Amino acid sequence: MDELAAPAAWRTVDFISDLHLEPAQPATVRALRQYLHSTPADAVFLLGDLFEVWVGDDAIDEPGSFEGACCALLAQAAHARPLYFMHGNRDFLVGEGFTRHTGIPVLDDPTVLTFAGRRWLLSHGDALCLNDVEYQRFRILARNPQWQAQLLARPLHERRAQGRSARSESEARKQAGAAVYADVDSPAAIEWLRAAGAQALIHGHTHLPADHVLAPGLARHVLTDWDLDAHPPRAGVLRLTAEGLQRLPLVPT
Repeated sequence: MDELAAPAAWRTVDFISDLHLEPAQPATVRALRQYLHSTPADAVFLLGDLFEVWVGDDAIDEPGSFEGACCALLAQAAHARPLYFMHGNRDFLVGEGFTRHTGIPVLDDPTVLTFAGRRWLLSHGDALCLNDVEYQRFRILARNPQWQAQLLARPLHERRAQGRSARSESEARKQAGAAVYADVDSPAAIEWLRAAGAQALIHGHTHLPADHVLAPGLARHVLTDWDLDAHPPRAGVLRLTAEGLQRLPLVPT
């Protein structure tokens, strides 16, 4: 399990996830730009599903691409403060090209952050949703380097078409009311925390923002997703300081 020790100078750390950035959601991109420009955080952790779909790092270099524009925004933000990225279930193909373009390192899932005298376990959260058996089978396949290499060997236009198809299927499931994520398995989360020697787990994926007590001294904090076109719109940050955690909505509720 990887570990990251916060520099002594850090006073404020932000966590966000599940922005699902895509061209059809420009309001969310604008909200991210405004947030990155205004946050007082010393570091920002992007805990997965930053993008709705990521078809490969070569998309960044395609003239006028959405991926290229997003990476330019992120690179600019990374000059102001450290940013860290963790794979989600939508952007698991983010690779070294992303880091070269943005300067943002990709963290292993999970990673322990040591900050303010405590150990915080960071994850996207999908690996802990054990009741979603079908997805767990896909997750094993999708994290296989050989499978990824075969997929990335296809022409970019084919991968884009596949991504559009996946988005359409996802939207159809939402409209049918079948896009409810399984929740994190509490015994598995407790096992992870104890193995890491951590007191709290911070994750996204489920779109069910809440704070849970798992056992004496062990907690789970779930990030909100972002959707500025929803009614009401949603976006928020989980902010960590030496005094504790704060949930900060970025849009009117």
